Amino acid sequence: MDAKERRDRIATLLQQSRQPITGTALAKKFGVSRQVIVGDIAILRAAGADIYATPQGYVILQMATPTTVSAKFACCHDSKRIETELAVIIDNGGCVLDVSVEHPVYGEIKANLMLASRRDLTDFLHKSAESDAAPLSLVTGGVHLHTIEAPTAEILQKIAAELKALGILLE
Repeated sequence: MDAKERRDRIATLLQQSRQPITGTALAKKFGVSRQVIVGDIAILRAAGADIYATPQGYVILQMATPTTVSAKFACCHDSKRIETELAVIIDNGGCVLDVSVEHPVYGEIKANLMLASRRDLTDFLHKSAESDAAPLSLVTGGVHLHTIEAPTAEILQKIAAELKALGILLE
């Protein structure tokens, strides 16, 4: 199989998958290195594919169903409260789509999270600790935005109320 065919098959797999697929899993499937997959993803993105890298792997986001709603929440806290913030969102039925900060030089910096379950949260926290990477909000003194998706507006309101009660939600 040549590189173009491999990229076509990667795009098809991502479009059909309901779950993210890791670069390592794609590398094993196609018998290439993870770095080759990273290059393939970059080429697919340059060609217009809407592929997101999340902590769980690569994903092509499906269009949200009309029954879901989303909102951006402005939050502020230190790195010790990341788990608390994300758990409030997930435990109330929300999905944390992303996190973004406003960098003084680069403008908006955004990372896709796609955290929808306690397992996602546990994996995210484990990878964060293992990599010793600083959270994006370190750049802005703890201020950051999350895009949250939920089944109803009422769930978004409940999440906002709990984050506000914890002193995390900015108004």
